[in-house]
Amino acid sequence: MERLQLGERVVIRYRLPNDTSDGLGPSLSDALGRLVELRPDAVVVQTRRGPVTIPHDAILLVKRVPPPPPPRGRTRPVDPPRPLA
Repeated sequence: MERLQLGERVVIRYRLPNDTSDGLGPSLSDALGRLVELRPDAVVVQTRRGPVTIPHDAILLVKRVPPPPPPRGRTRPVDPPRPLA
C-alpha cells in the first residue's frame, strides 16, 4: 500500500467479507472519503455514509483522489423564448 497521510482523500477498492458472489469472482466494493485512521491491521475511511473499516488483507487498490468539486449554485429558471418581431 502506498504511503498515505491521515486526512487525505482516497478511494480504496477492497474484497467484501463473507463473499456471496456465487462463483462469479470475489465481491468488491469501493470506499471514497477521508483517511481518518491507520491501524496495524486495518484502515478507516470516513465516507458520506459513515466510517468504513477495511482490513489490510482485503485491500486491492488504494488511490489518492482530488478534493470534491465545489457545490453547484442554484440555477435560475430559463426565460421562455421571445417571439421574433
